[in-house]
Amino acid sequence: MARSTRILLAGLGALTVVGLALAGCASSSGGTPSDSPSAQATIEPDPDLGAAWLDSGRIVGLVTLGSSTCVPGIADEATYTDGVLHVELAAPAGAEPCTSDLVPRVTLVGVPADVDPEQNLQIEVTGDDYYGEVELEGVAGLDPTGETDYEPSAGWATAPGQFVILTWGSSTCIPEIADVAATGPAEVTVTYLDPPADQVCTMDMVGRGAVTAVNDLEQDTDVELILTKGGFLGVKLPIYGTN
Repeated sequence: MARSTRILLAGLGALTVVGLALAGCASSSGGTPSDSPSAQATIEPDPDLGAAWLDSGRIVGLVTLGSSTCVPGIADEATYTDGVLHVELAAPAGAEPCTSDLVPRVTLVGVPADVDPEQNLQIEVTGDDYYGEVELEGVAGLDPTGETDYEPSAGWATAPGQFVILTWGSSTCIPEIADVAATGPAEVTVTYLDPPADQVCTMDMVGRGAVTAVNDLEQDTDVELILTKGGFLGVKLPIYGTN
């Protein structure tokens, strides 16, 4: 089996979309977090919860396992109190049944302005019958001040080899990953499917998250990501953090 095929089978996950209002600018801190002590007392913490920095620290991508067609959303703006980022997940809108597959999915979370992405961040996630905790390692050089530039970004998640990609564009024309491969000691190439010639896209601008994975890199840090095809003409960007 080819290396890139193994990568796809091991790590290719679902896509999710979040509105520009959530991710385009940082939300304010404060508010009342969910009743996490009771949730923690009655629900086993999710051992597969992961997180990655995106958009220079303005956004965190939360990785959960579940149905590819029922990606959780955010019930309300994330809050930051006592050094902990509190996120409440919400069931996806709509009454369509969920597929029975089990894949990593990413939910995009706007980060409050007083969170410093250069420092480690404790994240507590709650929801209906859900509880999880994860610590996201800080990354030197991330600067969340100002507005997003709507450029792609990527960050290493918690599981070895797993990373999250953020792109911006139409909510109805989400790019699909065809292949992921290590193409150098510290280089990963993600190849997208070319969209159909007759594809019609809405004119909105949203953040679109994808989670995938790569093996066989020789370096754990300073890894460069190359996005190609599917409208990406050899875009190069760093993967934040450490694999």
